[in-house]
Amino acid sequence: MFDKIKNIFKSDKEESNVTPKNAPKEVTVPAHKVGPKSQDDATTYVIIGASIAGVTAVKTIRELDKKAKIIVVSKDENIYSRCMLHHVISGHRTIEGINFVDGDFMEKQNATWIKKATVKEIDPDNKKIKYEKDGKEEELAYDKLLITSGANAFVPPVKNLREAKNVYPLRNIEDAIGIKEQAKYAKNIVIMGAGLVGMDALAGLVEIDGIGNLSLIASEDRILDKQLDVKAAKAYEDKFEQKGVKIYKNRMASEVLIDEDGKVKGINLGNDEIIDCDLLVVSTGVRSNIGLVEGSGIETEKGIKINEKGETNKPDIYAAGDVTGTGIWPLATKQAEVAATNMAGGEAVIEDRFEFKNTMNFLGIPTVSVGFITPPDDTYDVLTYTDGDNYKMAVIKDDVLIGFIAQGDISYVGPYTQLVKEKIKVDNLAKRVFELGYSDFFKIKEDGQFEW
Repeated sequence: MFDKIKNIFKSDKEESNVTPKNAPKEVTVPAHKVGPKSQDDATTYVIIGASIAGVTAVKTIRELDKKAKIIVVSKDENIYSRCMLHHVISGHRTIEGINFVDGDFMEKQNATWIKKATVKEIDPDNKKIKYEKDGKEEELAYDKLLITSGANAFVPPVKNLREAKNVYPLRNIEDAIGIKEQAKYAKNIVIMGAGLVGMDALAGLVEIDGIGNLSLIASEDRILDKQLDVKAAKAYEDKFEQKGVKIYKNRMASEVLIDEDGKVKGINLGNDEIIDCDLLVVSTGVRSNIGLVEGSGIETEKGIKINEKGETNKPDIYAAGDVTGTGIWPLATKQAEVAATNMAGGEAVIEDRFEFKNTMNFLGIPTVSVGFITPPDDTYDVLTYTDGDNYKMAVIKDDVLIGFIAQGDISYVGPYTQLVKEKIKVDNLAKRVFELGYSDFFKIKEDGQFEW
């Protein structure tokens, strides 16, 4: 046990600024592993998508292959963090303000960026793709292809929902701009879905001065049901309700009501309970954008299937990020680093697939959720700790931490994250889960020395 957790009691700041000696090989591949290429023999790398996975791949490939020809094809014409779109809605940031790289990133990386283009076909046999730009179809050949096309917002099959006007998801910058503009005139705004995206949308809207009536529809007994238990969720619910938000829990829309112009005018919650609505934000999940691989022979499930090297079942075709069915920024980045390294002739594998960690800070309440916070049966121990505004919850099974929530004081979350992630067994964990310290993870040798 001591070897597994030797280094976990570092602060989050230390972990983010210090490179550990045993850093995963997917981020420490030496450049000499990539064979030199002449200018005439430069490899053409094509990357579909310009989000975090695509951008990470561009940087990684350029570091490993100085003479590479890198071409990025994307629907977007801006690089931005989707996690920060709500700041555009609130007006706290501009499009440029949520760009996570320099504005001239592509130029600095000597990469060609084909913007506002939609990939229509991938042809693995002839190693080329077809894309449409400005109404014209073009072909592009590749030596290595990386698919980072992300995911699309899922719009459920509720009556009139997909046809109604003034209805927006919150997935792209265009959505955020549309919501912000329509919110200036809307009297009754409804957010359908109380997951992370829905709460982001609500957090952005509630900060707008003079905003209209805000309502939130949650299908479960609490908001953020996959990340928070009832108590942690209530801390946010109370804050939003103090801001005038009406929260409908355990409810689902049965029909979207529209006027003679096709604009949304209300949401039917069943039993003839109608919420007035002239602007609707739909945040009911996403689906991997795998339509572009139809007919290519590339294997998919919920997303494109990849192995530990980021490879698909087709030679020289890789995938990373949301298009593979993953859903968090750190894992998308790791997948892209690994795939790009292998594309450039290096050697790397995805060693860390942990994606069950969410950090949020709505209305000034910082919260971290790790692992599975809803036990499937009564064989699990569920323990809580409250100290003023600080709250912690732990789910334990056979001295192994399965899930953990920290709200308010989140300064010591790093060690608990590792306990969940590595499934480390700690003796008598249920009795002291909120009191763990360094002394729990070292012992005294026969000669009196301490060791982990």
